[in-house]
This record gives sequence, C-alpha cells and structure tokens, in this order.
Amino acid sequence: MNVLVIGAHGSVGNLVVDKLQENSQHTPIAMVRKKEQQESFQNQGVKTVLANLEDSIDTLVQAASGADAIVFAAGSGGSTGADKTMFVDLDGAVKSVEAAKKANIDQFVIVSAMGSQQWLEPHPEWLEKLGPYYPAKFYADQWLKNSGLNYTIVRPGLLSDDEAKGKIQVADTPDAFGDQTDITRSDVAQIVVESLANEHTKKKEFDVVNGDTKISEALDQL
Repeated sequence: MNVLVIGAHGSVGNLVVDKLQENSQHTPIAMVRKKEQQESFQNQGVKTVLANLEDSIDTLVQAASGADAIVFAAGSGGSTGADKTMFVDLDGAVKSVEAAKKANIDQFVIVSAMGSQQWLEPHPEWLEKLGPYYPAKFYADQWLKNSGLNYTIVRPGLLSDDEAKGKIQVADTPDAFGDQTDITRSDVAQIVVESLANEHTKKKEFDVVNGDTKISEALDQL
C-alpha cells in the first residue's frame, strides 16, 4: 500500500514514515513543504512530494497521486499563533480529506488529540488551555467522520519521546485512564501503521495512552 504521510517532517509523522519503510506491506510517500526536508527523505530512499497545506485542494490532489491511503499527522506546533493552528490543524485537515475524496483514496488515518471529542460537551478545564487547538481538532475530526471515507481517528494523550513500550490502552474518553495520561510518539506511530491493515480500526475513533495491552491486541478489540 502506498501511503501519503502529511506532516512527514513532524515528530510523529517522521516516525510513521520510518515504520512504513520498515514494513514490507507499505511504501511511504512523505509530503513536505521545504526542499531541504525533501532532500533529507530522498537521501533515506523515501519518495517525497513537495506541497503545503495552505495550497489549494487541487494541489493536494496532485500530491496524493498514486497513494492508496493518507495519514494526516500534521500540526502547527506549540510555537505558532492561532491563525496557523486554524490553517493547518483545521483547514489543512479538511482540505486533505477533500483531496482524498477527489483522488478516490478511501482510507484516511488522522492523528488528533485526547479528549477533543468532548469539545461541545462539558469538558475538563485543560481543554481550554491550548486556545484554538482543541476546537480545530474537534471540527477536523467531525469533517472526516462525515466524509464517507474509511477513517481512523487516533486521539493520543501527552506525547513523550521515551522508548516505545508496545503496549497501550484505548477508551472512548480520557476518564477511563485514571492517572495515566501519556504515550510515546513511537507507539502512536505504530498504532497509525497497524491501523492501515486492521479492519477493526475502520470507521473507529479512540483515545489512547500507554497501558498493558499489546498494540495489535488492543486494536483488534475495537
């Protein structure tokens, strides 16, 4: 399966590309917005496309040419303003979904944020602390769910750079996790890659943190 990774130069996206490259079932296509990023991936033997989420939908359709699935792991980052959050995390995600539809790509995996599904409900105060980040994630996910695509929405907890644990716990809301709030970026990337070939993850959304169940087993229980 040829997989376009949007946000390939980000911390999770880069790991997704690495794991796809190691997987005999998949071939990554790294979407980046800078030539130096493109050269870095090409030096690793990874096919790349140069495109920007602030470009048109038609440009993104061209970038997705030849892909069988899309992974959206892009994010504006914590150092940018509200405008970039909306242009990347919301508008960029929506345009990517629409590009997938126009390119006849049915499978779409998005990396969201734990608890974002609670935005319009009574929710913990910590959701308010990141400004437009959570509403952007919420509405991007809603657009994907209503797109008709075969979606998987992965909502990880606090991301860490610790060594992969290979074990997770999934739930419908963060309340089920108790004091456990974090998950390694490597484990999130592994979840994304395994979701591509696991029928149990289709049309599913879930919060996830590190836990006691092997990733494959946890996904099979969805």
